[in-house]
Amino acid sequence: MTSTFLPDKRSGPDVGVPSPAAGPARGRTRRRAVHWLTAVGFQVPALVLFGTLVLLPMLFALYASFFRWGGFGMPDDYIGGDNFTRLFQDPVFLGDLWRCLLLVGLSLLLQLPFALALAVALNQRIRGRAVYRMLFFAPYILSEAITGVLFSMIFAPDDGLADHVLGAIGLDGVGGQWFADPSTVMATLFLVMTWKYFGFHMMLYLAGLQSIPAELTEAALIDGAGPWQRFRNVTLPLLAPTLRISVFLSVIGSIQLFDLVWVVTAGGPDHHSETMAVTMFQYGFKRYQVGYASAISVAMFGISLVFALAYQRFVLRRDLQGATTTMRGGGS
Repeated sequence: MTSTFLPDKRSGPDVGVPSPAAGPARGRTRRRAVHWLTAVGFQVPALVLFGTLVLLPMLFALYASFFRWGGFGMPDDYIGGDNFTRLFQDPVFLGDLWRCLLLVGLSLLLQLPFALALAVALNQRIRGRAVYRMLFFAPYILSEAITGVLFSMIFAPDDGLADHVLGAIGLDGVGGQWFADPSTVMATLFLVMTWKYFGFHMMLYLAGLQSIPAELTEAALIDGAGPWQRFRNVTLPLLAPTLRISVFLSVIGSIQLFDLVWVVTAGGPDHHSETMAVTMFQYGFKRYQVGYASAISVAMFGISLVFALAYQRFVLRRDLQGATTTMRGGGS
């Protein structure tokens, strides 16, 4: 008798035997899931705080800007875009725009070049440069409230330190109503702003200067380049990304300036030192015209956003492209 053995279809090599790659694949999937959940877990608290403290107030301010609202209860007197029409008919707000442009221009022409000159000087090998850096940066550490109170006493009319110093050197007629005179209030306020913020920009420039390879400056020196030629052809081009960031921060800070002005002058005399943020505070918390104040806040946000996008598009584009290329090159 001949026996015929048929192959058992259930006894194939793949039945009941897991694929060698199945275990590692499941492990990688599990690890990715754990990493993703961990990242989400760390981001959720920050996103909740950002949404609660930033996004929701912004959206509510936009909503309130279409109402005539005093800040009590919920907005219910809808007036459409009348608040925004009122903005460009309000001489105080138009004056705020002019003063903002004035502060931006003075910062770019005086404050930042002064900070750059000090940074270049303190980047040299001079005795005590660490002490000078600390002294020049110290005003930035002080709060705006302390700075405002300090300079309110220094420039107090007829009895402040500034008038006493000028009187001691024979310049009695130069001082006087520093913050009380419409013709001098913005110049005096800009002097206070420069004292407060130039140290921050100076430290930015110092960090940029110290990142420039010394070999490039030494090569220019060997080629016979003078100090100005080395600064113009070597230092300034390599410092350009830092300068662009400094300009951006200075402009945004001028648009949003509030606390220093409020402590020193509260926008006076007769609105001559008022900024957009001070006007917004005056209407919102002093006159209880919160709908109009919300429109001012929306206008401030719009101006800042347009400037930031335009600056990123036309000025920071080269720096951002360079950073992206570097990241891609590092990951390849």
